[in-house]
Amino acid sequence: MAAVLACGRGAVLSHGSAAVHWELLRPLDGPIDVTVPKRTGRSRRPGIRIYRRPDIEWASSPTNGLQTRPPRPVTVRQGVPVTTVARTLEDLRRSDLRPSLVRRAIRQAEFLRLPLGEIATDGTRSDLERDFLRLCRNRRLPTPEVNVRIGRMTVDFLWRSAMLVVETDSYVTHGGTVAFEDDRQRDLALRRLGYSVHRYSERQLEREPEAAADDVAAALGLIIAA
Repeated sequence: MAAVLACGRGAVLSHGSAAVHWELLRPLDGPIDVTVPKRTGRSRRPGIRIYRRPDIEWASSPTNGLQTRPPRPVTVRQGVPVTTVARTLEDLRRSDLRPSLVRRAIRQAEFLRLPLGEIATDGTRSDLERDFLRLCRNRRLPTPEVNVRIGRMTVDFLWRSAMLVVETDSYVTHGGTVAFEDDRQRDLALRRLGYSVHRYSERQLEREPEAAADDVAAALGLIIAA
């Protein structure tokens, strides 16, 4: 809030700092990102990265009450003026932020069911899931549903007609005893519902992608043949 106030009237939190404020990313190192509606003025302030975007100004209203331009893409969250989620994601895509962080922010916004504007997503929630979906496309496997609810569980990939579930596991998210036991409990619950469950590790998909694809194809073929 101090950074926004320091930049004057109409300033809003934006870009990476807005993504952190929306809880789409973890705190980032570096200056605070603020966008101002002014075309001129101070270009630098200690600890603040300033962007100039005239389109965040309030639209002027003529006598007939109609706005001459769309409402500015800003709102207030927890008392801090900030770009909307959709505008924040658009700004991130045009910034020099690492692509992996941009994808993470988009996925988190989708997971939180926040409005994405015109940004289209493939439903994945990690680069590992994205790589597996690309592998399916490259091998011309039937396109699975992505991050689907089955009862109280959310599975990574589902071929509904074949009752086949695929889970992609990285050590970061599935390492440790608790995660290991939870995964096995989920697998058991899914099998009780009649689903076949296949798991592939990050290392398998990195080193043996063709073998994983062949395994899925065989599972689909066996189930379809039956």
